[in-house]
Amino acid sequence: MISRVLSAELKEHAGQRVTIAGWVHRRRRLKSVSFLLVRDRRGVSQVVVPRGTALPAEESVVQVTGVVRSGTQAPGGAELTGPSIEVLAEPTQAPPFGLYRPVVPAELPVVLDHAPVALRHPLLRAPLEISAASVAGFRAALDGLGFTEIHTPKLVASATESGANVFAVDYFGRPAYLAQSPQFFKQAMVGVFERVYEVGPVFRAEPHDTVRHLAQYTSLDAELGFVGDHRDVMAVLREALAGMLEAVRLRAARAVEALDVALPEVPAEIPAVHFTEAKRLSGEDGEPDLSPAQERWLSEWALREHGSEFLFVTGYPMAKRPFYTHPDPARPGHSNGFDLLFRGLELVTGGQRLHRHQDYLDALAARGEPVEPYEGYLKAFEHGMPPHGGFAIGLERWTARLTGAPNIRQAALFPRDLHRLSP
Repeated sequence: MISRVLSAELKEHAGQRVTIAGWVHRRRRLKSVSFLLVRDRRGVSQVVVPRGTALPAEESVVQVTGVVRSGTQAPGGAELTGPSIEVLAEPTQAPPFGLYRPVVPAELPVVLDHAPVALRHPLLRAPLEISAASVAGFRAALDGLGFTEIHTPKLVASATESGANVFAVDYFGRPAYLAQSPQFFKQAMVGVFERVYEVGPVFRAEPHDTVRHLAQYTSLDAELGFVGDHRDVMAVLREALAGMLEAVRLRAARAVEALDVALPEVPAEIPAVHFTEAKRLSGEDGEPDLSPAQERWLSEWALREHGSEFLFVTGYPMAKRPFYTHPDPARPGHSNGFDLLFRGLELVTGGQRLHRHQDYLDALAARGEPVEPYEGYLKAFEHGMPPHGGFAIGLERWTARLTGAPNIRQAALFPRDLHRLSP
């Protein structure tokens, strides 16, 4: 490893001779002196360069050795003087726009087409730092609750996991599909570990061309056994969200500040409203689901009435839930399932699942579906499974909503959608 001091630590070495390394962020030539701004993973360092010295091109990778001097005008309160500059790599072409500019002077398609270099811009990189911190917080919260992380297959033999379209692939001469969800696997693993979670990609071949849909996204899944009902699942989701936000505060503070993100507070108990009441409040329209306009209205209502940016909507009609959803014993036709709304948008879907083998057979029969495609899935329930439930959070949707990004692609590293398959 190159022994170096990071930009955020430079001030601590005032008066010392140190080495920094990074990319040339910007060059500034004045009459008597020049400045070289060097960017690393923690920020930007300023290097004072004598007049007449040749300056490396922007985005050159450099290693600079010099003496640290405190300076109120320098980034971070310190700068490097008397430098010795070594160029480690030179760019062969200029970036698509000035990465040093305080705002991004390019439209989203330009950013996405040039993602490997465009994402070096601090404002474009910031949502990804928040995303990474969110995942760390999700893992830490569930680890603390006794969950085991699992890694399930993304190639599956049958396209039965949901009503969404699937991507078919040629698997050694026979058909296979990219997994739409780890749902069946994580349920089976409740019978092994009791509490499991996974962070991984899922694939949806839905022909949506909107600002909130992707063909591949990262799903934060959890499943837990020995629940009383869906409310136990909701309580665990609350802890996961709190852990995610705490990790964002601690690990991505610079990104939060750069984007001027207002982080929400997670109430000790997130308010909940039954689906029937949610429809009455937001304007009944006869549909067995909530429209985007109703989701927005309900979020505004929750903030106004409960001071919460989060709202659970429980008891969705069974007709709108997968066959493995546990019905509400007290309300025929409704489920022990829920959605979590956050800032006007459905963020999480979850609920209690069926756990008895015969109940699965009855549920499939009631929907007129054959048992054969689900035989591999149902085997787990032939050997005794506890009452259980779980949820899934779309990471990119969470990040976009948290940061206020108008397009989910701004929260994805290399988004895959109806039109984009590269870079």
